[in-house]
Order: sequence, then C-alpha cells, then structure tokens
Amino acid sequence: MTRRPTVAIAHDYLTQRGGAERVVLAMAAAFPEATIHTTVYDPDATFPEFRDLRIKTSWLNRIRFFRRHHRLALPLLPLAASMTKIDADLVLVSSSGWAHGFRSTSHKVVYCYSPARWLYQSRRYLGDNATWTESLALRLLRPFLVWWDRRAARSADAYITISSIVQDRVLNEYGRTSVVLPAPRPNTVDRPSVPIPEIVDWLDGHPFELCISRLLPYKNVGAAIEAYAQEPHRRLIIVGRGPMGDDLRAAAPDNVRLMEDITDGEIAWLYRQSRALIAISHEDFGLTPLEAASFGKPSIVLRWGGYMETMIEHVTALFIEEPTPANVRDALAQLDVHEWDVERIKEHAERHNEEVFVEAIRELVKSHLGGPAPR
Repeated sequence: MTRRPTVAIAHDYLTQRGGAERVVLAMAAAFPEATIHTTVYDPDATFPEFRDLRIKTSWLNRIRFFRRHHRLALPLLPLAASMTKIDADLVLVSSSGWAHGFRSTSHKVVYCYSPARWLYQSRRYLGDNATWTESLALRLLRPFLVWWDRRAARSADAYITISSIVQDRVLNEYGRTSVVLPAPRPNTVDRPSVPIPEIVDWLDGHPFELCISRLLPYKNVGAAIEAYAQEPHRRLIIVGRGPMGDDLRAAAPDNVRLMEDITDGEIAWLYRQSRALIAISHEDFGLTPLEAASFGKPSIVLRWGGYMETMIEHVTALFIEEPTPANVRDALAQLDVHEWDVERIKEHAERHNEEVFVEAIRELVKSHLGGPAPR
C-alpha cells in the first residue's frame, strides 16, 4: 500500500491573536492531520482553537518568560528556528520572519506575509519611540540577521505571497519569484453575538466605530485616538494588545475605549453593532476590513499596500491618503453622508472566504509533492 504523503505546518510563534494566526487555522483546516511546529506557544494568548490541534514547540518554549514576551527573544529566535527540524514530505510555512528558517527533511513551501519588517522596514515597524535597547540590539544584530534571513529564504522550494506588494518585496529582498494567494477572511460572521455588558452601559445608545489591531507603531492607532479626541460626540472601541498599550490607554479620551482578550462571539457583536471599521495601518494585506465586510460594514482604510487590492473605494471602503487625525476626521464626515450597499459589501467579502483559500492552498501543496526532494 502506498504511504500517504505527510504535510506539516510551521509558524513563527503562537503568542497572539492576529491575522497570521487565523491563516494558520485555515491551513490546519486544509490539512487536519498536520502537526503545527512553532518556536513558542502560549495557549492563553492566542486563539482557543489551537488547543484542539497538535502543537510542537522548540526548546525556547521551556523558558516561560518568552511565551509572554516573544519580541525579547530576538537574539535566540534564529537559533531556535535553525535547530527545529521537521520530518514531513512537505512543510507548509506561515512566516513573517522566523519559521522559514525551520529545517525540513524534504520539501518546504513558504506562505509569506512579508520579509521581516524589523529588518527591512525597521523605522516603520518600531516607530519613532523605539527604546535605545531595541535600537542598539537591532543595529548590532542586523548584519547577522539579514544573512540568516536570506539564507533561510534560499532553503525553500517555493514562495507564496499574501499580496502583490509582498510579492515585489520577496523578489527584491530574496530574489525569489512567488505566486500570490490572498489570505482568507475570518469567519466570525457565523458566530452568535455575545454582548459585552460594560460596553453596552458605556455606549448608552451611542453609535460607534471599531478598530481591531495590534498596538504597534505601524498600526497608527494613535492617530485614530487623536482624531476622536477632537470629535467628543463620537465613540471608538479599539480591540487589541501590544507594546504600545499603556501609552495609548493613557492618551485615550473618555469617548475611546480600549479592550483586549475578547472572544469571537464578542467580536461578532461589536461588528454587528458598529457603524464602520477604522483600519489605517501600513498593511501588506489587512484582514480586518474583509472581516468587517462579511458583516456588511464599510471601512476607513489607508491608501497603501494590501488595502488597495482588497477594498473597493466608495463600495466597501473610504480611503485616506495619510494616517493623520485630520484625514480620519474628514473620512468620518464622509461616512456620515455616504450611502452603502450592504449586500454588495457582503458579496465582496464572500470572494475571500476560507473555502476558497483551503482549495487553493491544497492545490499549491499538491503541485510540490511527489517530485525529488531538494538538496
């Protein structure tokens, strides 16, 4: 009897709830027998669905501190990735900088969100408020990390990229051609709504906009907060966590509320109750506007990167040119008077559902199985 080929999945780290982690769950749906390999895993900090999957971690996971603070493991992550060897006929890698360095006994196909932002877009990634230790560590380690990163990129059979902007970046940084496969939108629209009592009381019947984002400099959440500070009659709810959390909470006026670690049911409730999504980050793809669209909600997005590929101006979104408070306020004024076709917004979101992604990723993996293994 012919042995069935084995597929494994690899991901940088499972320590947060973001778009990349949702893509890993979609990969697991495509290959339900696959083991997921990662450097560190914190089941309490990422999506609960991972608890039902087979997760295998590197030796770095034994250091509890790094499960909560993976960014501080920067000097050790290349070592942890390089020491991880995966025995499978094909390793499907979900990577934004580390998992493409995992070693494979056979084929390796990388699904790339972006070449490492902290190496090639460090100013935008860290922002102007990077600590001196972060800046010094990156300056000292950068030559080694760039060498390691490009060496890891050469070890893959093929690259798949999340958008055409990333496709260009992979070609420029790694010299690798790739196929573009957009990420699937989250399927929270199928979840029943779970109201959040303290938010219901705080809103007191006021309409609100929603922002779902990690709290990092390039996400530009601070610009949205500043815009709402000048619009006290409006309400904004921000869902996310990250190193800028304390500073953003301190800057938030009374009409802005920051939350973290809420369930998909609560997310579904927020989308259904909201007027629109604010997504003004420098994104290479940007899943949350598609998630909002699945609920029939429009978005205010930055005219940059992946949003220009996934959003349709005046149909699913309003675009702003720069992530400034003034531009956000102007877009909010347009939002007040624009007429939206809810069914057309939902129809657009449906083109990015998980079933489309699962079928496409299976075909791409199948095309790389069965041939001679790379040296």
